[in-house]
Amino acid sequence: MTAKPLRLGWFSTGRGEGSYGLLKATLDAIESGELHARIEFVFCNREKGQAAGSDRFIAFAESHGIPVVTLSSRRFRKEHDNRRWSELREEFDRAVLELIEPFEVEMTVNAGYMLIAPLLCREHLMINLHPALPDGPAGMWQNVIWELISTGAEETGAMVHIVTEEVDGGPVLSYCRFGTRGSGLDSLWRGVAGQDVEQLKADADESHPLFVKLREMGLIRERPLVVETLKAISDGRISLDAAAQTDAIDLTSEVEARLITV
Repeated sequence: MTAKPLRLGWFSTGRGEGSYGLLKATLDAIESGELHARIEFVFCNREKGQAAGSDRFIAFAESHGIPVVTLSSRRFRKEHDNRRWSELREEFDRAVLELIEPFEVEMTVNAGYMLIAPLLCREHLMINLHPALPDGPAGMWQNVIWELISTGAEETGAMVHIVTEEVDGGPVLSYCRFGTRGSGLDSLWRGVAGQDVEQLKADADESHPLFVKLREMGLIRERPLVVETLKAISDGRISLDAAAQTDAIDLTSEVEARLITV
């Protein structure tokens, strides 16, 4: 363990249970002494009053004494003539960099941050949670789950990787894996056999029972994966300086052990 705590910045859109749970799990580990780290700031690209989920997220961070920095990406776009977001990403990043400039951090964590950050990832060492294995589907978690269903995947997982300008393509630091068959799942898979996935999406979208179950299984593992990855960075098992050259750490056993104790 390092003499000084690992100094972290935290980026999130804060829109749902996943974002809230990731921050809570990390703070629980820090406050219990399990994780030798400190979150210096939380950045959210929503502002107070914009949505119930992000309001809850912001209030939770503030209740733990963490400075919360906000800049609404929606408002930013409106104030820039509703230009395409692809044209505004670096401008937005530049504005964010000015806001977080007073904080000294060693790295930042993207945990439910829904924006591509091309300039931020060049200026800061950023790690990102992605809800798939290193060779699995890219894109938002909803897209990942539907691709798993479409391909009939028998295994999936989650990974933590360094953020680069290639979406979900940076060097992988850690991952965990789990099976998608067995108790409570086989009947759900039989229910989609031979069905068109696009039609399933149109009919049920995120409420489809198999979709919901796969999301639940991933969500409960994402939180311990982030905590275990930060612990491995803090105690030197993962070297960020050599991340691009070293093999990713399989943290499946550590993640599953944490599930047993929950």
